[in-house]
Amino acid sequence: MKRIVIGITGASGVIYGIRMIEVLNHVGVETHVVLSNAAVQTMRLETSDYSVDDVYQVAHSVYKQKDIGAAISSGSFKVDGMVIAPCSMKTLSGIANSYDDQLIVRAADVQLKERRKLVLMVRETPLNLSHLNHMTLITQMGGVIFPPVPSFYHQPDTIDDIVDQTVGRVLDQFDIEADIFNRWDGSRKRPASKTEKRAENVIGLMHQ
Repeated sequence: MKRIVIGITGASGVIYGIRMIEVLNHVGVETHVVLSNAAVQTMRLETSDYSVDDVYQVAHSVYKQKDIGAAISSGSFKVDGMVIAPCSMKTLSGIANSYDDQLIVRAADVQLKERRKLVLMVRETPLNLSHLNHMTLITQMGGVIFPPVPSFYHQPDTIDDIVDQTVGRVLDQFDIEADIFNRWDGSRKRPASKTEKRAENVIGLMHQ
């Protein structure tokens, strides 16, 4: 069974981390989860359908942000990698500078030193030079910078569709197939989405 560490920080977009935990649980991947204090606050602001307890019930193991002695803080605890979804600029800076004062940053540092996969869903715009420099440092150390940039070739109808496409692409980094979005296939025309069909109906009515 694969093991993935999931860190959720206080940047906007906590739904990415929540949905990732749900999907990994569904496909039988063991999840080890840390929520920062700011993530808990952002969750209350951004999601009405989820509580911290809901997230904890789906995760295999959960840890407190200040628990530097947790299992995931050691390289001897074998995992297949880590995703921080979303990753705040504070957390990005901490990882880039190995400032291991809390568990999410320490666990990320462990992935880099053990040469395991680390994926950071950095969430900020616009980006200043400090942000870009820190992303460069992490890339040079072997980490993957993966901003949650939505795509539309899969013809999403809902926000959930957009979230699932990004989550699915992140899981590709770990060779985990969740089958939660339509992949690009340039050899054939995809069927019209519900949004496109509604637009066609409106245009049809206008010409009647």
